[in-house]
Amino acid sequence: MIIVHHLNDSRSQRVLWLLEELGLDIEVRRYQRDLHTMLAPPELKAVHPLGKSPVIEDRGIKVAETGAIFDYLLSTYGQGRLRPAAGTEDARRFTYWMYYAEGSAMTPLLLRLIFAQIPAKVPFFARPIANGITKAMNKRMIQPQLDSHIGYWEGELGHTGWFAGPEFTAADIMMSFPLEAATARAGAARQPQIAAFLQRVHARPAYLRAIDRGGPYSFA
Repeated sequence: MIIVHHLNDSRSQRVLWLLEELGLDIEVRRYQRDLHTMLAPPELKAVHPLGKSPVIEDRGIKVAETGAIFDYLLSTYGQGRLRPAAGTEDARRFTYWMYYAEGSAMTPLLLRLIFAQIPAKVPFFARPIANGITKAMNKRMIQPQLDSHIGYWEGELGHTGWFAGPEFTAADIMMSFPLEAATARAGAARQPQIAAFLQRVHARPAYLRAIDRGGPYSFA
């Protein structure tokens, strides 16, 4: 049985989803964010020194980081499922999107989230200044970057409806989180290909089972 250390409203939801797609036997250990800070609880530091989720344990092997977990699960249990055949152009695209999802895609989304929290963290008298800085950064730097990424996703999905070829793969699971975040916070909901992609993946039985396993999930 695979143990999943799962934090609510986090990227670890994708690990539960992949496990459901693969039909593996799992035990979910849930952790809740602090309602005020939205940070992970200190109990997660007993699982991993950084106190982050997701982390899985399998037969004495502990794996952290979403991409590394995906690679481990697909290599160990995938039997060729949820990834294109090796050596193909689709396989190259698969590798690209698997790394891109946690690299280039998440950087501007995290910046937007961090800057949105700044005004509430400063003394009351400084909030007008902090608000002004936040708005300027979003307008001049962060949102233009997000618009570029969103346009890129929309164009790529226009080819086959999926990110790594004509069929659903684990790369689509990886990419779901940045698309969900951008839809909630950065205007991606206006893009028809992105909206259709999210509608398709959210209707998958394995996705719905993973939501049941992980608990309520907010994209905002």
